[in-house]
Amino acid sequence: MPSRPLTAATTTGPAIVWFRQDLRLADNPALVAAASGGRPVIPVFIRDTTDRLRPMGGASRWWLHHALAALRDALKRRHGLDLLLLSGDPATLLADLVRHTGAAAVCWNRLYEPAAIHRDTAIRSLLKEAGVTVETCNAGLLYEPWTVQTRAGGWFRVFTPFWRACLAGGGPAAPAPAPKHVAIWDGQPEGEQLEDWALLPQQPDWAGGLRESWQPGEAGAAARLAAFLDAALAGYADGRDRPDREATSRLSPHLHFGEIGPRQVWQAVQMHVAQHGGDAAKFLAELGWREFSHHLLYHFPDLPQRNFRDSFDAFPWQEDAGLLRSWQRGRTGYPLVDAGLRELWATGWMHNRVRMIAASFLVKHLRLHWREGEAWFWDTLVDADAASNAASWQWVAGSGADAAPYFRIFNPVVQGERFDPAGSYVRRWLPQLEKLPDKFIHKPWAAPAAVLRDAGVTLGRDYPAPIVDHDRARKAALAAFATLRNDAGEATGES
Repeated sequence: MPSRPLTAATTTGPAIVWFRQDLRLADNPALVAAASGGRPVIPVFIRDTTDRLRPMGGASRWWLHHALAALRDALKRRHGLDLLLLSGDPATLLADLVRHTGAAAVCWNRLYEPAAIHRDTAIRSLLKEAGVTVETCNAGLLYEPWTVQTRAGGWFRVFTPFWRACLAGGGPAAPAPAPKHVAIWDGQPEGEQLEDWALLPQQPDWAGGLRESWQPGEAGAAARLAAFLDAALAGYADGRDRPDREATSRLSPHLHFGEIGPRQVWQAVQMHVAQHGGDAAKFLAELGWREFSHHLLYHFPDLPQRNFRDSFDAFPWQEDAGLLRSWQRGRTGYPLVDAGLRELWATGWMHNRVRMIAASFLVKHLRLHWREGEAWFWDTLVDADAASNAASWQWVAGSGADAAPYFRIFNPVVQGERFDPAGSYVRRWLPQLEKLPDKFIHKPWAAPAAVLRDAGVTLGRDYPAPIVDHDRARKAALAAFATLRNDAGEATGES
């Protein structure tokens, strides 16, 4: 906290808008609030260098650099505003900025991670005690976590009734347009240079695949949404599970960094369906899962660290750095798993169906703790999100809310043959297997020696043999799960 007392602000000073995970101009209620009444606006982004928040992973840092550059350019082009960049403790920096400018108000859009809530609550109290108006808004969710309750007044632990309760409310509020005019504050201090933050990888520069795959920023988010609506929404329910097709929205990093808001996506989908027809329920339910994840994190703040189901505290996880490394690098010997992890390494993203299969392989075939996978995704995903990452990993592991049954152990071969039948996805990310026939593309170890020779593949040299046998790994996993208190019912099976 600031070492000097914060004196009361003037009532005629400018308004500070504190950008965080809302790096856009449209549907940004904090920006609207700051600009209301014609007040001059000081836009600021603060790189929190305290140890309160979990440090960003490398892929997220790359995205943040480009998202801030896009926001900086948009503010300058649309309104002549300079985005003030600062590093340090946000409490100290905001208080000093109020002192320097005589700001009358500070506005921001809410975050829902536990550490951010604790930090923002303290900052709000500090500023209000000094007479500064503080306005906080919702820009990141369709529904605030405390507004969706069970009939008994509690918090949902299962997705379907949660989403049903959300929809029963009649839909989210409409998004607000970007302000047409924002007044400039002439006395804004000089900040830091984005390039000096060293968010981009340099030695080595591993971000070539990210640059080829993504356009961070508000304009990139709008283009991504438009392309999805035109090309893939109509077939989303069937196509969403096919990693060999461009059938998903790929909006997740744009949503995480707030380059587009969920209300904007909701409205655009509804308008598209009204004009062109079709059923968007499945896609909107994916927005619902994002909401549910934030609902869980808000009400159960230790979700990223602890098993949601206490019974999993006794699960006999293995510790094997070699197996973990093979999984991280996409060298498990199971092509669909490896293709997904190669896609992740190259582009900072992985198809959702493949995420489930790769995650299941880690926690069930290898019996490595879900936190190992969560940490790897946190570092390598451009859409790394505390709520979605933790909720989804725990769902796959069976330890989370509304979790997948423990006995659901994805067979990577069956999954590959079902959802990548011609092997197009595998061939894209594992070109060393490109010449294998479709029959063996998902199980190269089963190919006769002559077939492997004709395809130019030597197992153990060009591509690894499986690091575990599926049948034995499945039996070992079921035996390990059987040691836990069973709260998921008795059944067996695999997918």
